[in-house]
Amino acid sequence: MTEQRLSPGDKAPDFTLPDSEGNDVKLSDFRGKSVVVYFYPSAGTPGCTKQACDFRDSLAQLNDAGYQVLGISPDKPAKLAKFAEAEGLTFPLLSDTEKTVLKAYSAFGEKKNYGKVYEGVIRSTFVVDADGKIAVAQYNVRATGHVAKLLRDLSLAS
Repeated sequence: MTEQRLSPGDKAPDFTLPDSEGNDVKLSDFRGKSVVVYFYPSAGTPGCTKQACDFRDSLAQLNDAGYQVLGISPDKPAKLAKFAEAEGLTFPLLSDTEKTVLKAYSAFGEKKNYGKVYEGVIRSTFVVDADGKIAVAQYNVRATGHVAKLLRDLSLAS
């Protein structure tokens, strides 16, 4: 069952997840800053690599505007470490193997592909404001072009 989708103004579900090196990262540690939290299906796959590299290539622009970036997938930390190293990713990739946070953000649930219905990660992006509230909630985003659209939505690009 999928939780109710989050909307701007909702309190962002807090979480503590291990990063690619096994260190715990808490959303609450970023209070006072804006955080882009994005959920993706699997490290190293073509779409997820494109999306991660787009975030990597836009990281300075996001950081300069006061945004931190966290990527979350159901992958184990070791896989995330290989992904981060292979693609030169310098923002935290967090492991949600139990899918607890994915479900709290309604980023895991029913999907359809070629007429088949199955459960999986719903590629989604959220901006959590400095007070811990959802400022932007985007579900079913495309891997390609998504970061550019997010930058426009945040008025960081034309």
